[in-house]
Amino acid sequence: MSAETASGPTQDQVEILEYNFNKVNKHPDPTTLLLIAAEAGLSEEETQKWFKQRLAQWRKSEGLPSEVRSVTD
Repeated sequence: MSAETASGPTQDQVEILEYNFNKVNKHPDPTTLLLIAAEAGLSEEETQKWFKQRLAQWRKSEGLPSEVRSVTD
């Protein structure tokens, strides 16, 4: 499996990650992240990295700043 993860998640893994990103939660809590990682067959770190990169991609496509700031800032 290390050969697959070295070049990134497989198509099946990306589908699981994308589904969870779009339909479940763009900001999963640690428990949810662990469950998504287990479902996709990835490590927690790989899953967290994917969500961070995907969120940055999504924010850019939405014309939002790359970092989240509080509404009161």
